[in-house]
Amino acid sequence: METSGAEVYGKVTRRLLPVLFLCYILAYLDRVNVGFAKLEMNGEPWFSDSVFALGSGIFFLGYFLFEVPGNLIMHRVGARIWITRIMITWGICSVLCAFSSDPAHFYFFRFLLGVAEAGFFPAIILYLTYWYPRFYRARIYAGFMMAVAFAGVIGSPLSGWILDYAAGFSTGKPWQWLFILEGIPSIALGLLLPFLLTDKPSQAAWLTESEKKKIESDLNEGTQPAIQSAARWTSVFGSPVVWISVLIYFSFVMGLYGVSFWMPQIIQNNFNAAHTATGWLTAIPWTCAAVGMLIFGRSSDKTGDRKWHLLVGSLIGMLAFLTAGLQSAGPYLVLGSLCVATTAVMCIVSAFWSVPTALISGTAAAAGLALINSVANLGGFLSPEMFSWLKQDYGLGAGLQATGLFIGIGGVCVLLLHRITGKKI
Repeated sequence: METSGAEVYGKVTRRLLPVLFLCYILAYLDRVNVGFAKLEMNGEPWFSDSVFALGSGIFFLGYFLFEVPGNLIMHRVGARIWITRIMITWGICSVLCAFSSDPAHFYFFRFLLGVAEAGFFPAIILYLTYWYPRFYRARIYAGFMMAVAFAGVIGSPLSGWILDYAAGFSTGKPWQWLFILEGIPSIALGLLLPFLLTDKPSQAAWLTESEKKKIESDLNEGTQPAIQSAARWTSVFGSPVVWISVLIYFSFVMGLYGVSFWMPQIIQNNFNAAHTATGWLTAIPWTCAAVGMLIFGRSSDKTGDRKWHLLVGSLIGMLAFLTAGLQSAGPYLVLGSLCVATTAVMCIVSAFWSVPTALISGTAAAAGLALINSVANLGGFLSPEMFSWLKQDYGLGAGLQATGLFIGIGGVCVLLLHRITGKKI
């Protein structure tokens, strides 16, 4: 009796995705909780918008420097060992942020956090290609990346509540407790990962032999990648596919971190709300994004089309950011526009990864995916800096509108990638 693909991949998903999902929730929460910490850190004499912008963005410099070597190591030693190392060290670095006493310490700990987390996201993207064929990946990536939305849904109210609750503690400041209490779970989960993950289907004792063969057969089917498995990993540095993918993802990342780092401040400014209320209001756009990602990912897989999904999603995101940044926009129009913008950004960010994983394979994929993610995530460095610069003269709305223009550029570059590869994407 032939093994059903739905049954096999359902089994894989139930086994792996909840663990990876929780890992990414904690990773993203530790990365962007500085946006909520800022609400209290504004009271520190050494803290300012410019310190916040550089401290938020400097994370991505450490991330950039260690991303490619980190993913090559993961390809060699396996996901269990490498992701365990990443989670434990980033949890420690997140806790260390609580001990910032001046800009230099704040920058240093945020830089270390980026170094510690380098390789995590592309490692997971690569890891999932070991388990799922191309025609499943958009929905799986969407399911995995919904963790970012859930980090906002769960983490925003939690962060706001911690700031208000910790105000009554006799020792420490609320922003310090925020970093400590949200860093410890990453360390704890990291210690459990060796017992929860399996490196590849062939090593999975929880799969039958027929199920392993079904996965292997499906993985070997499909279109020929643009960069072959046998190619040296250094070949990705000269690949137009990789560099156009970098430009696309860079544009999308500008939008992702535009909302991630600054949304708490934007919402608090518009609604004049307390920390806990700000947290609940911030959760609304992330809830919309979680629902939108499921629909978007399934539609992308069902049609097999990535190009038009990314292009239309980019256009919607651009218009929503432009609307949210209007000076005449009232609080509820800003919140509604942020709901649409956040949903669009999360949809295109998750759907994007189905494109390079279909065009690059093998060791080249380990380097190529890491290169795309690391260079493009420099947008995470530029985005808060751009907001800080524009805020000084034009207000936060100008930052939102500039972000919308970057999203539009990313959509145009999707068409360029399609033209260069000559393949359906």
